[in-house]
Amino acid sequence: MESILKTKENQQILNDLTTPVLKSGRNFKFLMLVLSIVIALGIFAYYKQLKHGLIVTAMRDYTSWGIYISNFVFFVAVSLVGSLISSILKLANAKWSYPLTRIAEMVAVASIICASIIIIVDMGRPDRFFHVITNGRIQSPIIWDVIVIITYLVISMLLLLLPLLPDLAICRDQLNGIPQWKKRLYKVISLNWKGSPIQQKRLNRASSILEIMVIPVAFAIHTITSWLFATTWRPGWDSTNLGPYFVSGAFMLGAAVIVIAMYFVRRNFNLQNYLTHEHFDKMGKILVLLSLVYLYFNINEYLGPAFKMVGVEGEHITELFSGKYSAMYWFVQIIGLILPIIILLFRRGRRPLIMLLVSFLVILGAWLKRFLIVIPSLQHPYLPIQDVDESYLHYYPTWEEWAITFATFAGVILMVSLMMKIFPVIPITESINNRSSKIADNDTSKK
Repeated sequence: MESILKTKENQQILNDLTTPVLKSGRNFKFLMLVLSIVIALGIFAYYKQLKHGLIVTAMRDYTSWGIYISNFVFFVAVSLVGSLISSILKLANAKWSYPLTRIAEMVAVASIICASIIIIVDMGRPDRFFHVITNGRIQSPIIWDVIVIITYLVISMLLLLLPLLPDLAICRDQLNGIPQWKKRLYKVISLNWKGSPIQQKRLNRASSILEIMVIPVAFAIHTITSWLFATTWRPGWDSTNLGPYFVSGAFMLGAAVIVIAMYFVRRNFNLQNYLTHEHFDKMGKILVLLSLVYLYFNINEYLGPAFKMVGVEGEHITELFSGKYSAMYWFVQIIGLILPIIILLFRRGRRPLIMLLVSFLVILGAWLKRFLIVIPSLQHPYLPIQDVDESYLHYYPTWEEWAITFATFAGVILMVSLMMKIFPVIPITESINNRSSKIADNDTSKK
């Protein structure tokens, strides 16, 4: 492993990419404090929910899925960024994407963990999760969802860990002045990596298998999630379009999340030489493509019911287009989808700061979209709501729900931030190999 670090340039790459691991500034400590407070508040809200039951939420018999399920669908969507960046682009031999792969996998692992947590929170009692496993029925999409989420989590963790092995070995052998616990951690999880040809061959083979496996699993996780809706008889959900609709929206959201992560990694860790304007430009083009695909499915999703306007489906569409949820619906369509497409079509719109702002709009629109998928449909059952308490007719999330929701967002940011302080956020070995291949290409062209 030491041979690749002999040159001055390679040593500089090592220093650049391990500085975030070695140093923690005041900003990082302040971020950890804020996130910990938000998570602590969420834990307190969950304690109240465990003590008093789901009555502390605004969910009732009709609106039985609230922002917990909106959050679940949102985080499952974010987790697909791992398969988009680390698998699809890798298999397409898009060499420019290598600095993004580890960021994407860190976000994917953190997101799928929080998606799993929010499902357990939504169940009310944690022991019900084990009942789903021990008493699961193959006829139910819920057990399929549990199986595919666990599978995706395992594959995502392996996709994060295996390509890390060469860099962990470098950290194990080269980094000085780090805490003893970190040294022991690098020694254990580097799995005795020596960089031998046989180890490299096995690593490449295992990584290729995982990169191929994760794609159908990633499609399955969101398709099966859509089946949970499609097999429930509610207006807006009775559609075979939900599978590809969910998948396309997930890829768009994942691309926006990775842009935001790129921006803050680039700025806070001074990695402008590794995450360049070219990376933002190409991610902007990918985001435009994915947004156009999602726009098509949005039009397809609402055009049929809006043309017919039959019964409860018509009431549901009317409430979205011009009723109680119209402001949110049109914000999602115009500000969260159409405006980002227009901005990103121009090269100036694909500069880092502008892309950061555009990606925030996409993420806000994506979360509100998942709220619109869940709540309005549940408030319009095919059988009229009669002779119930007033609280059954409306859904306004309680502070406990909001506290737990914000805690899950803080949890994702906390996990990703801690992983970035333990592992090199941009692959060291690939950065060195990429530099060497560029030098070789230049030499070849000169000859």
